[in-house]
Amino acid sequence: MSAVDEECESLLADCEECVDALALRALLERARREGRPLRVKLGVDPRRPDLTVGHAVVLGKLRTFQRYGHTVIFLVGDYTARIGDPTGQDESRPQLTADEVRAHARTYLEQAARVLDVTRAEVRFNSEWLAPLSFQDVIRLASTYTVARMLEREDFQRRFHEGRPIHLHEFFYPLMQGYDSVALRADVELGGMDQKFNLLVGRHLQREFGLPEQVLMLMPLLPGTDGAIKMGKSLGNAVHLTDPPAEMYGKLMSIPDTVLDPYIRLAARFEAPERERLLRGLAAGTVHPRTAKAAMARNVVALYHGEAAARAAEEHFERVFQRHEAPEDAPEVRLPDELRPFDDVRVSRLVVALGLARSQADARRLISQGAVSLDGTVIRDPMQTVAARSGALVRVGKRRFARIALP
Repeated sequence: MSAVDEECESLLADCEECVDALALRALLERARREGRPLRVKLGVDPRRPDLTVGHAVVLGKLRTFQRYGHTVIFLVGDYTARIGDPTGQDESRPQLTADEVRAHARTYLEQAARVLDVTRAEVRFNSEWLAPLSFQDVIRLASTYTVARMLEREDFQRRFHEGRPIHLHEFFYPLMQGYDSVALRADVELGGMDQKFNLLVGRHLQREFGLPEQVLMLMPLLPGTDGAIKMGKSLGNAVHLTDPPAEMYGKLMSIPDTVLDPYIRLAARFEAPERERLLRGLAAGTVHPRTAKAAMARNVVALYHGEAAARAAEEHFERVFQRHEAPEDAPEVRLPDELRPFDDVRVSRLVVALGLARSQADARRLISQGAVSLDGTVIRDPMQTVAARSGALVRVGKRRFARIALP
């Protein structure tokens, strides 16, 4: 295998689709021949302040390009975020203010540094070239694409047939994202499979502006912790790069066994022999899913927090969720005066006072479901009274604990 073939194989590993793979190989040959690295672009939309393990799948591919000496461009879509990416949306997204976008974008580089060598990356913000565009420039940009082509997008098409509003400004999002590739003269653009339409617009606009068309490398979408839909910051199923180690480990251990394969392939960073051993063992039934899941969770936590933190998170999980022991850091909460005398406290009031339920109704529901215990004894009667002893441990569900503190 030639050096170019080896590089191409490494770059295409785990890629779900490559638009113009032959051009990628030709670009790699040219880069080696001319000593001119490729310009490889990844755009992120800072509508929320945290990157997720799902984002890290694409960031990891960008890191591979970096390892081969190419110029990686980490593009923060601070200007396009003010419109809001309509991809997959049934309604128009609310437009963010410039201040909101800046506040979110501020944390992105620090988080990306957990995956990339940002000191060697070209970090750009698309307000650099989008903000100065005149209205005439915008009309020129809009003239390169038709409404019929826009309505080929699945989400626009669905909303059109269902009679849901599609606002004109939403059509500008893929045009503006595509123009980023023109401004940056990108050779390659990375993204998730859900971004294929937008990235194809980039190829179209490069051709319109007399530039070579970029190669597209589309990565699989990592399922969320619910195992049902893609991981999303707004969907409540995300593992964030900023999650504390114990929380990150717990979320990863909660994924359904059915999505363990993509987490091992995409979220973790195993050496090839270990990854194949786990995947083959799962397929053959010789590796228990819980064992593979623990190895995956430990690997992912170590990527973002270090080996020591990963071991501590694993020990915490085993102690609290497998041996059902109290965590060492269970908070102590002082009871208010009105809950005394201590031998006659209604459990529902105790749970609320400790901050483990939002309301009496919420507490009664949790107790009726058997989700509340006092010093390891499950309580099922919301009207039951108990002795509130100093140091007693109240547990609600799997993850919430508090110790009673008395003066």
